[in-house]
Amino acid sequence: MVIDLVRLFLFPALMAFAAVSDMLTMTISNRVSLLLVAGFVVVAVAGGLGPQDYLQHAGAGAIVLAVCFFFFAMGWMGGGDAKIAAAVALWFGFGHLLDFLLYVSIFGGALTLGLLEFRRWPLPYPLAKQPWLLHLHHRDTGIPYGIALALGGLIVYPNTMWIRMVDLSRFALG
Repeated sequence: MVIDLVRLFLFPALMAFAAVSDMLTMTISNRVSLLLVAGFVVVAVAGGLGPQDYLQHAGAGAIVLAVCFFFFAMGWMGGGDAKIAAAVALWFGFGHLLDFLLYVSIFGGALTLGLLEFRRWPLPYPLAKQPWLLHLHHRDTGIPYGIALALGGLIVYPNTMWIRMVDLSRFALG
């Protein structure tokens, strides 16, 4: 039952934390990425993944990390975003990676366009007192892409084997 709770809540909680952290501070702690990797190991061992499955998941994570590292080196992506994207790819493997990347692209594009428009207008006075919102509103501030990564991950996660492994009958009421 404990492993089912881990499968149900660890990934979503860490993704939500990453999104909020990125929105408020424009940073995502390395601890979040490390906890995602450690959580993957726990659920993978508990799920009885074979060596080939581990390699498939690790390969997806490594490829995403390499591509995102290039994006980071070019100044197109933040380091925390790159690490979170790779950690999510580790959880999803190649089976759900394309879905994840598609959702992230859609949400990232919408987020970028929305923030660019938001930054064109002055903040209403009551909101102008919020330091995180002032920072987010500033034209030189980047895009907190952790929000798009989290949304993409949260939409895809329910379709993964990690959720299919959960024995929901243990949680039935009555």
